[in-house]
Amino acid sequence: MPENSSPINSVLEQLSLSGHKKVVFCNDPDTGLKAIIAIHDTTLGPAIGGTRMWNYNSEAEALEDVLRLSKGMTYKAAITGINLGGGKAVIIGDSRKQKSEALMRSFGRFIKNLNGEFITAEDVGTTVKDMEYIRMETQHVTGVPESLGGAGNPAPYTAKGVFLGIKACVKEVFGTDMLAGRSVVVQGIGNVGEHLVELLRQENVEVYVSDINQDRLQVVASKYKAKPIDADKIFTIGADIYAPCALGATVNDKTIKTMKFAIIAGSANNQLADEQKHGQLLLEKGILYAPDYLINAGGLINCYSELTGYGKKRTIQLTENIYEATKEVIKLSKSENIPTNLAASRIAEKRIEDIKKIKSSY
Repeated sequence: MPENSSPINSVLEQLSLSGHKKVVFCNDPDTGLKAIIAIHDTTLGPAIGGTRMWNYNSEAEALEDVLRLSKGMTYKAAITGINLGGGKAVIIGDSRKQKSEALMRSFGRFIKNLNGEFITAEDVGTTVKDMEYIRMETQHVTGVPESLGGAGNPAPYTAKGVFLGIKACVKEVFGTDMLAGRSVVVQGIGNVGEHLVELLRQENVEVYVSDINQDRLQVVASKYKAKPIDADKIFTIGADIYAPCALGATVNDKTIKTMKFAIIAGSANNQLADEQKHGQLLLEKGILYAPDYLINAGGLINCYSELTGYGKKRTIQLTENIYEATKEVIKLSKSENIPTNLAASRIAEKRIEDIKKIKSSY
């Protein structure tokens, strides 16, 4: 950092470059809470985004993560066709050791102070129970149990959207969306990953699974008759499809060089380490990439249904639209010879700009 610059200038510069509307830094010494809430865009409606609890190496790393994730939520909501903006929150800390009712309720009070501008849900490191604690302080939270009037766990809908995105890609690459006989590597078998494995195995897909939790890996592999593999073997297996369902940036300079997949389609956010560079590299290599924020939108749709009072039938209908939306992105990518992530961004940005024009005429 230049000598005459300051941390606050650096933060404001980041917000300007990424187009963010607001960032809130939360600190509560009584509970140990250190969190950041990022609101990227509210053109389509209040910003929505999960709360991630992660043991970041630095506050700068946490800020970079929340800015990128919140921008992704804007595009996810826009391309899905729902009336919500994009936001995200991160709590800095070890969710296994530092999380408590008091900490989550303190965080809920910070959300309450935003007066409905930000709505949260669960994410990596947080649970439905944590959303219950937040609900004790504010109504601006989704993904709470059905017993409390919520829509419950969004993971099955997220997995369903990814599954449909995979089918749309298989249709493009292989001429049919029948999955029987295809092979998929699922990296990360948490809540969403396991549901995806189940859906794939129901279609007689050959599934390889990998996870940092070896005990869980063996349990899930045995339950669904999947094949466990080590993390260092993922990108050398000649499977048809790679489905990243853990943390992001697994599609990078190193992994792209060794990939033998025809398709990349998973639930993880920010799968491309560098969106511009790696989207283009995948296009040049002939690997079809299903933009993450498009096909992992099932969980967001579930939260939207909770907010609007839609039932499960409508939630399923909206999630099923991901199949056609993926085909539209592929069509634009082919017609303009551009990476699929750029095609998806253009579709999302057009919707936001169109709504801005309508609002400006009010």
